[in-house]
Amino acid sequence: MRKYSLLLLAGFISVSLFAQQNVKLKKKDRRRDVELVTTHGNIILRLYDSTPLHRDNFLRLVKSGYYDSLLFHRVIKNFMIQAGDPNSKRAPAGQPLGNGGPDYTIAPELRSSLFHKKGVIAAARQGDDVNPEKKSGASQFYIVQGKTFTDLQLDSVERVRLKGYKLPAAHREVYKTVGGTPQLDQNYTVFGELVSGLNVVDKIASTSTSAGQDRDRPLQDIRILKARLIKRKKQY
Repeated sequence: MRKYSLLLLAGFISVSLFAQQNVKLKKKDRRRDVELVTTHGNIILRLYDSTPLHRDNFLRLVKSGYYDSLLFHRVIKNFMIQAGDPNSKRAPAGQPLGNGGPDYTIAPELRSSLFHKKGVIAAARQGDDVNPEKKSGASQFYIVQGKTFTDLQLDSVERVRLKGYKLPAAHREVYKTVGGTPQLDQNYTVFGELVSGLNVVDKIASTSTSAGQDRDRPLQDIRILKARLIKRKKQY
């Protein structure tokens, strides 16, 4: 992928990553959660069965070890934390990131029931100017931190950012109490959510970031040490 920022995204860099596409998923894999062991703590994700293309793609990448040692290369407080660029694995300090990833895309799975509440995981993608179909990039993802909104602010988001799309009442209530990024709804595929580790997301989101050419990259590397499938628990 190239520059998978959420609002301004450019073209693709081909990466020879056929191995992860050949990883076979077992039925039990789809009933497992994903644990991201990071330098700032552990995050546990549960992927949605209602977005099977994104679920299976992410599981294959995790099983192949794709995310091991990658950085959270783009962090914006009260917005989101982003990872999944393979170029970040050995990137020196100050290097701009956000361009790397496999050379395939995933068809959008925009579901009216899924929205950008705090703690969801969603797929980054190229912008509408070159990607009007809203296809997702293959590997880069973001976890929403977001913020809370008032009714007036949500009205503005609907009118300006969502071009008239009306947020369901239940979603508005979550945005007013729990928080999130409603401006991204129905534009990026949400495919899972955290069941543990919101405190880790908050910790990562509060880190100091660059204002230079590597804009929004943490000044001190925040790394996914290991991504792995774990047995799903009823409670965490």
